[in-house]
Amino acid sequence: MKQIYFLLFAVLAFAKAESQVFINELDADTPSTNDKQFVELKSDVPFYQLDGFVLVFFNGSGSSSTGMGRSYYTVDLDGLVTDDNGLVVLGSSLVSPVPDRYIAESNIQLGADAVAIYRGDDTDWPDRTFPSQVNLVDALIYDTDDPDNTALMTFLGIPVQYNENENGNKTTESVQRKTDGTYETKSPTPHSLNDSTTPTYNGVSFTTSKNELSEPDTFDITFTLTQAPTSDFTLGFTFNNRGFDANDYTGASSFTIIAGQTSTTLSFTIVDDAIDEGDEFLRINLDDNLPTGFKRLKDFEELVVIDNDFQVAAYGTPLAPTYGIVASTAPSDYYNSLNNLASPQLETAITALISEENVVRIHTYNDVTEILKKADASPLNSNNVWLMYTEQERRVIDFQTGSTNTGKWNREHIWSRSRGPFSSIEYDEIKDGMSVWTETNADSLRHGNSDAHHLRATDGPENSSRGNNDFPEYNGPIGSQGSWHGDVARALFYMDLRYNNLAIASGNPANSTRGLIGDLTTLIEWHRNDPPDDFEMNRNNVIFTWQNNRNPFIDNPELVELIYGTDIGQNFTLSEESDALSKIVITPNPSNKHFTISNVNEPIDIAIYDTFGRTIRTVSITNSSRINHNLTTGIYLVKLFKGRGSKVVKLVVR
Repeated sequence: MKQIYFLLFAVLAFAKAESQVFINELDADTPSTNDKQFVELKSDVPFYQLDGFVLVFFNGSGSSSTGMGRSYYTVDLDGLVTDDNGLVVLGSSLVSPVPDRYIAESNIQLGADAVAIYRGDDTDWPDRTFPSQVNLVDALIYDTDDPDNTALMTFLGIPVQYNENENGNKTTESVQRKTDGTYETKSPTPHSLNDSTTPTYNGVSFTTSKNELSEPDTFDITFTLTQAPTSDFTLGFTFNNRGFDANDYTGASSFTIIAGQTSTTLSFTIVDDAIDEGDEFLRINLDDNLPTGFKRLKDFEELVVIDNDFQVAAYGTPLAPTYGIVASTAPSDYYNSLNNLASPQLETAITALISEENVVRIHTYNDVTEILKKADASPLNSNNVWLMYTEQERRVIDFQTGSTNTGKWNREHIWSRSRGPFSSIEYDEIKDGMSVWTETNADSLRHGNSDAHHLRATDGPENSSRGNNDFPEYNGPIGSQGSWHGDVARALFYMDLRYNNLAIASGNPANSTRGLIGDLTTLIEWHRNDPPDDFEMNRNNVIFTWQNNRNPFIDNPELVELIYGTDIGQNFTLSEESDALSKIVITPNPSNKHFTISNVNEPIDIAIYDTFGRTIRTVSITNSSRINHNLTTGIYLVKLFKGRGSKVVKLVVR
C-alpha cells in the first residue's frame, strides 16, 4: 500500500511540475500574408526558464504523406525565459510587441491542426512524426471553421477543439486560455495577460524623419514610451547591419527619456566616406535587455542608405549598346577543341567543353543572386542591376526576399524552371560563395536551376507575367524595345547544348512540355537582329569566374549559323582573321550621319543590313576609316568580313 501511495505522490508531483508552462494564446489566421502569427506561452511563476522544452506543430490535414497529424515544425525553447507576468511570445515579423523568438511568416497552419509543448529537444521530433502523449506538457487543437480532428484528439488525449473563427472574425481575433483552462476567442493580446483591459507593459517605440537616406544626409529619430516613466529611462541601440556600422554615421548610441516625459528626439548624420560600399540598409536595433515591465513595440526597422560613390561602366546598356569595348576573358586556347568541326560533331564538342566534368562548376541558387549583382550590374550605376524584359535599372538592395514582388527584382529562368524541369534542393538555400561549388556534367539537368548563363535579373511582376511561356509567345511588356531578344536566344542555345535532354523546337510547343522550348525560327532572328554587345560580354566574363565555363554563342556568334542557321555543315574555323576582327571597334554608336571603324590594319569588307536582312551598302577598307552613311533613324547590322572570319555589330542610328 505504501508503494501505491508513493507512486501516486510521484505522479502528482510530476504533473504539478509539468503544469508550470502552458499554451496561453494562439493567433494563426491574421490579415494579409499572415505576418502577425504568434504563440504565447505562460508559466505559473514569473521568470521561468524554458530550457528542456520544445514546441511542436502538427498538421491535421488529410494528406497521407505530410498530414494525418504529423509534425511539420518544431521550435526548441532553450534559452527563453518568461517575463514578470509569466509570458513569452514566439511570433512572426510584424507581431507587436516584438516576439521573444521569431518564427517564419505564414508558418503556422490554419487548422484543423495542433500545437503542443513537450519536454525534450527539437531533435526528438523529426519532420512528419506522429503526436504522442509521452512527455506531453500541454496542447491545443484549433481550427478555422473545420470539423473536429478526431485523429489529433486521440493522439494528444484532448477532447476539445477550438475555432479561431468562432465569432466570424478569424483574422482579427485569437484563441486565448481562460483561468479555468478552457479557451475563448477575442482580440489578440500578445505579451499581455488575457483578462487585461489595457496592456500590461510600457511600450518602447520610435519614428524616423526619413525612410531613405543618401550620403551625407541628416535625419532624426524620435523615441517614445506609451507611459511616462517614474525615473529616467535609458536604452542603448545600434544601426549595425552587415557592412553598415558605427563608421558610417555620427550620433549617439543610446537615448534617455526623463521621468514624467514620453519622448525624446536625436539627430544623426550619414558619413560621406568617398568609398563605394554599395547601397545599404541601416537597421535600428534596440537593446532587448529592457527593464522589467518594458516591451519593444517594434525593432529592426530598416532605412535605405544610398551610396553616392557608385561606378559608371565604360560600356553602354542594352538599350544603348556598345561593341568591342569589353574583351572576352576566354583563354587563348579555350575554343581549340572546336576548330575545323562541323555539325553534328561541332555540337558534341561544344557540349563537352561547356559541361566538362571536374572543370565546370555549379553554385547554389542562393549564390546566383550574388552572381547576378555583378553580371547584370547596370552600366549606369554599379549599385543597380539592369532588368532584362522591362529594360530598366533597379537598386541591388531591392532584391525580393518576401512574398511581395512589386518594386523588387528576382531571378528569371530564361529556360523556364518547369520546362526543364530544374529542381531545387535544401542546399540551394545556402549562400557559400565562389570558393565552394558542386561538380557537374551534361547529365546534371537539375543544375539548370542555378546555371547563371540563363538566369537574369528581372522585375518581379514581369517575371510572373512571362511564366513558362515560349518565345515569342512572350515578347516582353508593352513598349519593350527588344534589347534582350538576342540575349534570350543565345542563353537558350547555350542551354540546348549544355544539358542533355533539352532541345529547342520549331513552333510553339505546349507550355506544359518538359525539356522542349520554342521557337527556333524566332530565336535565330532575334540573335541576328540583336548581336552580342559589351553588356552581354561582361556578364559572360563574370559568370566565367564562378562557373568556369562560357556561353560560346556570345564569344563566337557565327556558331548560331553553323548549328541552327544557314551555314549548317560548314566548318567552324579559329583563325587569325577572326582574332583581328574581334579587336575592331565602331564609334560612335549610336551614330548620326557617320561612324568610324578603328583598329583596322589589313583589308576588310563591310556590309550594312537593315532589320529585314536587306543589304543597304557594301564597302572595302584597308585601314581605320570614317564611313559616311546618311542612314535614316533605326537599327542596322554592320557585318565585317576578313577571309573566313566575320563579326556582326548592331548599329543604332539616331
